[in-house]
Amino acid sequence: MLSFISFWRAAAIVLNDLGSSAFYVGGPTEQFVGKSAPWFILGVMLFSYAVRALYIESSAMFTRGGVYRVVKEAMGGTMAKISVSALIFDFILTGPISGVSAGQYIVGLADTTLKYFGVDWSPPQDTINHLAGALAILVTIYFWRRNIKGIHESSDDAMRIMYIATVMVVILIGWSCLTLIRRGGHVPPLPSTETLNFAPEALGWLKPWKWFQPQGDRYRIAENAPGFIAIIGLLMAFGHSILAMSGEETLAQVNRELEHPKLKNLKKAGWVIFIYSLLFTSLVSFFAVAIIPDTERPKFVNNLISGLAINFVGPDPLKLLFQGFVVIVGFLMLSGAVNTSIIGSNGVLNRVSEDGVLTDWFRAPQKRFGTTYRMINLIAVLQIVTIIASRGDTVTLAEAYAFGVIWSFTFNAFATTWLRFKRPEGREWKVPLNLRFGKIEVPMGLFTISLVLLSLALTNLLTKKVATISGIVFTAVFFTLFTISERLNRKKLDLTAANLDRFQLQQSETVSLSMVGARPGGVLVAVRDYNTLSHLGYVLDSTNTEEKDIVAMTTRVVTSHDGAERDLYEENLFTTYEQRLFTNVVALAEKHGKPVELLVVPASNIFDAVAHTSQLLDVEQIVAGTSAKMTTEEQARSMGRAWERLPEKPRRQVRFKIVGPDGKGQTYYLGAHAPILTEEDVSLVHRIWLQVSKVPSRSRVHHRDVVRVALTRLERDLKAKSDVMLDFYKLEQEEEKKKEK
Repeated sequence: MLSFISFWRAAAIVLNDLGSSAFYVGGPTEQFVGKSAPWFILGVMLFSYAVRALYIESSAMFTRGGVYRVVKEAMGGTMAKISVSALIFDFILTGPISGVSAGQYIVGLADTTLKYFGVDWSPPQDTINHLAGALAILVTIYFWRRNIKGIHESSDDAMRIMYIATVMVVILIGWSCLTLIRRGGHVPPLPSTETLNFAPEALGWLKPWKWFQPQGDRYRIAENAPGFIAIIGLLMAFGHSILAMSGEETLAQVNRELEHPKLKNLKKAGWVIFIYSLLFTSLVSFFAVAIIPDTERPKFVNNLISGLAINFVGPDPLKLLFQGFVVIVGFLMLSGAVNTSIIGSNGVLNRVSEDGVLTDWFRAPQKRFGTTYRMINLIAVLQIVTIIASRGDTVTLAEAYAFGVIWSFTFNAFATTWLRFKRPEGREWKVPLNLRFGKIEVPMGLFTISLVLLSLALTNLLTKKVATISGIVFTAVFFTLFTISERLNRKKLDLTAANLDRFQLQQSETVSLSMVGARPGGVLVAVRDYNTLSHLGYVLDSTNTEEKDIVAMTTRVVTSHDGAERDLYEENLFTTYEQRLFTNVVALAEKHGKPVELLVVPASNIFDAVAHTSQLLDVEQIVAGTSAKMTTEEQARSMGRAWERLPEKPRRQVRFKIVGPDGKGQTYYLGAHAPILTEEDVSLVHRIWLQVSKVPSRSRVHHRDVVRVALTRLERDLKAKSDVMLDFYKLEQEEEKKKEK
């Protein structure tokens, strides 16, 4: 079943990933760039809506969008493989940094709790990191197992987590404001050459430059440095803050699940995500600098919100309880981000595999659960190796994480910009600031966003040694894997078949509402030609799926009763043709943002199969497209005859509608129903009634009595085998002459 979600639920899914960065971005960023870090985080969160606008435009073009699809469409397969390699690096790092951060919060809570009860534990930082890493590995294994089983968090789970997180955020903001009123605080210094100071590891390969001078254990921009060095310094600071903007690719992936109207709901989800993350992520950093003393704040680099809770005004037991609440919320969001990273990586790899880049070996389903277990195993192993290599150090993970984030954004930005020129036809929505010079449109908004992202990406290459080395190595390895696998695939696969969706069949001896997952009174759409699905598009446009279900049915014709059992094996029942057909059906349903149930029925006669299935599903309407072999009247007659062959008559009046490519349709009523009379028919009945009713003894005769008498006489004539059939022949000839005129 294809199910779709509201923009609130879509925003909740994205915020479970994006919002989790609020728990770990503040500490490492301040360690990299100094006390001005909150301003850069605020700037990144404001800029995030511009980046989100890129994803909205690309997702409006491609329902199954994301970096891979957009880059491939714009720049070709090679660049698409490079971009998706960087994106997978992003997803792979999301799990470890989220899991380790969750572990840091739990270890921090344990330390605070023990101290409250008089036990001075005070483990060294390496021990804390190792414990956090161990917890992260356990979380990764847990969600690895869940994904192997195919148990994914639903949008309901995401909504519940966001409800709890919102309560925490409101308390956090309120208590922070109360603390500032009671005790006072100080605003983080505005960014400038005087206030910016960098950790040695934040300079990367720029550390030997003479314009960066040591001051204690940190570095500042020299007073005699030229103006462009100040710009580079700002870009460096923004680059170290960019991981606050992770999670945008999740929006592109969740787009296909958004309900109708898809674009409107996508934009609403974008605004919800923007406002929530802006308030949560940026305010945490501002409050931390304003409330936690400078001497104490370095202790909470890895669990900044816990540090806030400890330094609020109020009784210690209440602060400890709130810290526990923070840790619970943080664990839910951060562990949810671990799960999202596995799901996201698996989704991206499956999307790449669908394009023939990965061989079927990677997509082989797990025998019991039907999941792509080899991909999930690969992702989990890489994440665990990353946790071990980082030794549970959040700062190291944060530095490496930024590589995948910024480069996936940059590839998507330039690809979307290039598509403006490569495919200039009308779009549902565009990134604003478009200047028109005659027939040429210059996307200044896209140009600006792309150049800013490229500047940040190039700056990060020079200043983030760990990120650059690990990111390039990882990207090169995956690019090589994709390239070799694609070449092997070309020798084995028809690439047109590789583009098709994979469906898991659920066989049943009979069709029922519970088996299909539909409600009575729905719409049954007969589909066969994957190139002509305009009638399905008509149904999707005109049907409110909150009230009626849509079932797309295709008939697999079996040749004879003798071969029926052999023909009903899975490989014969659902061939590449049905796979291609349902791939197009799913794509059309996703475009409209409405759910469609899928059904394959084996039968020797298509019309009998449709009629019998509509009876079993208790539908209200059957919709079919026009046929290349039969006229509309012939289709209706064939369906009518099949209807009369049903062993039991349906309990409701069913309409059969044939819709052409232009969206215009002809409706027929199946079974016993009131005929559709023309004006001439009504006039004839009325004229006969006037003649009959003139006789005084027949003054009570109604129009229906005229019809009843005429039909009774016709029935008698037919039984007597009179020449009354000639009258029908003459009537048909007259109808044909009218159509020709």
